[in-house]
Amino acid sequence: MTAAVLGLSAFFHDSAACLVEGGELIAAVHEERLSRLKHDAAFPTRAVAACLAAAGRNLEAVKLVAFYELPFLHAERVLHTQVQAAPRGWKSFANAVTSLFGGKLWVEHQVHHALGYQGPVLTVPHHLAHAASAYLPSPFDQAAVLTVDGVGEWATTSIGRGVGPRLELLEEQRYPHSLGLFYAVLTGWAGFKVNSGEYKLMGLAPFGKPRFVEALRREVVFIGDDGTVRLNQRHFDFAGGGDAMGRDSLAALLGGPPRPAGAPLTEREADVAASAQQLCEEALVKLARRARATTGLDALCLAGGVALNCSGVRRIALEAGFAQVFVQPAAGDAGGALGAALLGAQWLEASARPTRRGRDAMQGALLGPALDEAEVEAALQRTGLRAEPQLADDAALDARVAQLLADGAVVGWVQGRSELGPRALGARSILADPRSNATRERVNRDMKLREAFRPFAPAVLEEHVDAHFELPAAARPAAPYMTVTARVRSFTGATASLQQPVEVRSDLAAVTHVDGTARLQTVSRSEHPRFHALLSAFHARSGVPVLLNTSFNLRGEPLVQTALDACRTFAHSALPVLVLGRRLVLREHQPPERLAAIERPVLGDD
Repeated sequence: MTAAVLGLSAFFHDSAACLVEGGELIAAVHEERLSRLKHDAAFPTRAVAACLAAAGRNLEAVKLVAFYELPFLHAERVLHTQVQAAPRGWKSFANAVTSLFGGKLWVEHQVHHALGYQGPVLTVPHHLAHAASAYLPSPFDQAAVLTVDGVGEWATTSIGRGVGPRLELLEEQRYPHSLGLFYAVLTGWAGFKVNSGEYKLMGLAPFGKPRFVEALRREVVFIGDDGTVRLNQRHFDFAGGGDAMGRDSLAALLGGPPRPAGAPLTEREADVAASAQQLCEEALVKLARRARATTGLDALCLAGGVALNCSGVRRIALEAGFAQVFVQPAAGDAGGALGAALLGAQWLEASARPTRRGRDAMQGALLGPALDEAEVEAALQRTGLRAEPQLADDAALDARVAQLLADGAVVGWVQGRSELGPRALGARSILADPRSNATRERVNRDMKLREAFRPFAPAVLEEHVDAHFELPAAARPAAPYMTVTARVRSFTGATASLQQPVEVRSDLAAVTHVDGTARLQTVSRSEHPRFHALLSAFHARSGVPVLLNTSFNLRGEPLVQTALDACRTFAHSALPVLVLGRRLVLREHQPPERLAAIERPVLGDD
């Protein structure tokens, strides 16, 4: 039996575990999917158990645990920052000390205590874990690597180089100068939750005008020609204990104080979002060009939370001079567990990189626990939902579901192994016909219970992508992970207003954003055959090789993981159809009192 390595991320946000065996990716899952606490930062005990179960292994098979950060270096930065803020930040300092010395520093002890594991524990630099998560599973034999996030131990940005199985970091930028923290501050200023609302700021940006750019560039953030970011600390409060992290001095530059959470969005917040996005994209393109110049390589791998800014990735693909760009689909901290596991496998066995099964080694990011028939039947029995008899085979299921979709139904779709990363990729998805503005409004309002401005992604049959989308050349031949935006060919305009329903003029109106782009997922027959078959069945009935694809959850809830999660979310949304494996549940067949009696999902801050 080959040696197994567990990779872990924990204690900040998006805890996760990843199991690697013989250098190959076996399983990976977010702790939140199992605990049902969104952005769960706890030690990932459940995720570890799920990864081991997926592999049919126990802890005795694990020869090394690798953690995605250097705890003592992280503590050095936290304590240094808090001391500098004293006495103003004394409460935050006390909380930081309690947290650090209460357990976060002693990762090895935590691993041994929580898991009952007594073997070696390897700690890995945070940005090296991000870099490994991007490069080692990538399609490239050699590539430049760019990681950008809020902050790791001290680093906020790094540039590296991968050649064969070897990976090294060449340059870094250090805290407090951070593109990720700058974007987070403006996320908070717009009234969204930091570390979870940044994607909302990106989605809001096309509704605004970047009228604050010059003031921000002059007073707040200085972006060098090489992408170096310098933040004027007079405007920031990273240690004072406040969630927004921005000082009152920003109010004069941004047209007023932060929007209170839950208050109506105005043009001011849209303009803040547009300004933040323009500056973020500018810095990302310059950083990518620097990575190209530093390494001399024509392929780029990206990770870190800022790499999830798919509009920024599009700019990189178009303007940075790379022939190919790959983004780790779990680019945030959860992906750090994957990078740590792969580095641990190399440390233990000097093993080569994981085998590419298709274009990359990520296996479509379908690395989570699998749905099985027994689980489905148990969930239906527990909730009392009335399901139709199980269909004979997948072809019969696809034909039935495709017809429901073509008739206008919105479908909760749960199949196979769940996705690693923040985006549903056709395993834990809500699906709908992509052609109508009304569909977008209905799914946002009734199924997802979220803001009307939020866009949806298209999943498209890979062989038909060029007919409907202009994918940047550096993102070709495929974009399977929703990590880059593409122009929608049929787009002719939109009304971009926060005060009235959004109207997009496009053949794919439900999945086209108001700027004419879409966060694309291409679906390959060889790499995602189950989802490809459903898309093909819908194409045969509708003539459209595209479906609206969004995560199967309610606002404030993690993606559903189990059949029981899906049943609870179905019961307390307006979804008309739920598909669990080969079982169909139709809302019209459910007594209202039965739906009301089903336990509600846990909804946290969104």
